[in-house]
Amino acid sequence: MKKIVSMFLLVMLMMAGCSTPMTNETSKEKQQSIGILLSDTGLGDGSFNDSAFRGLERAREELGILFDYREAPDGDFEGALQELVDQDHELVIGLGFSIQDALEKIAAENPDQKFLLIDGFSELDNITSITFKEHEGSFLLGMVAAMKSKTGTVGFISGADVPVIQRFEKGYEQGAKYINPSIKIIKDTANNFGDAELGKTIAEKQMKQGADFLYPAAGFTGVGAIQAAQKAGALSGGVDSDQYFIAEKSVVTSMVKKVDNAVFNITKELTNSGKIPEHAYELGLKEDGVGLAPIRVISLSPDESKKLEDAKEKIISGDITVNMQ
Repeated sequence: MKKIVSMFLLVMLMMAGCSTPMTNETSKEKQQSIGILLSDTGLGDGSFNDSAFRGLERAREELGILFDYREAPDGDFEGALQELVDQDHELVIGLGFSIQDALEKIAAENPDQKFLLIDGFSELDNITSITFKEHEGSFLLGMVAAMKSKTGTVGFISGADVPVIQRFEKGYEQGAKYINPSIKIIKDTANNFGDAELGKTIAEKQMKQGADFLYPAAGFTGVGAIQAAQKAGALSGGVDSDQYFIAEKSVVTSMVKKVDNAVFNITKELTNSGKIPEHAYELGLKEDGVGLAPIRVISLSPDESKKLEDAKEKIISGDITVNMQ
């Protein structure tokens, strides 16, 4: 009996020894990791940050990567980025235009580290840039707003007067006027992406001025505006992510900026080839980088649906140009 037990243990040890290299190899493959610094408002914004986080969660599930994240509510972007660099991630992501200056400084100090900047463009060799044609998707949302406005007045709330938010504004305005050239568009700038109460106050002011469809491009500030619209019985459009769940009696559709897909696809390229093919990406309707969430709350007539689809195809083909002037 002792001889049989000894032989059994010997076989088990040999099997364990044979399996060790395979386990180590698998472990090495899964060591590829990514670090991300979220934009000002952090997780839970129901919009931009949450979308990027979903992309990394998908990459973890489907590609086996590891990731870590930082938030910097105190504004110390450089410190948070350097922490991620010190963790030896394959890629460090800076999310949002407000992080660009800090990202470029840290990238210049760490030339061997790969970085990704989302919502900005950098000339530095070790930074890959991704920007979106928010104006194209916002054009379509502006069309919907004009189609469904009963007062002939709609509202737009910006989180800051910066180029990326101006793209939302310009597209929305041109889309609304494409349907109704005489439509009135009330515009306000919150200068804040994290104050839902401020968003509510601005929304209430715009609705008192006759706006019955609101489109905030203002992060968590916009969440307050959307919820105020629902309380007042007005319609609204979400931004970046499908925000229908925030106000299910108000959000007709959302201008979806597919940050999650962009993050996942870049991660996949890095995982498969060890590099990112391009220095810069600009993603619009043609590249499926932006688009509209499903239409809810109201219904579009067959004629309205056709106009919306035709406009989308014309933007893709170049027959409609959404101007930034």
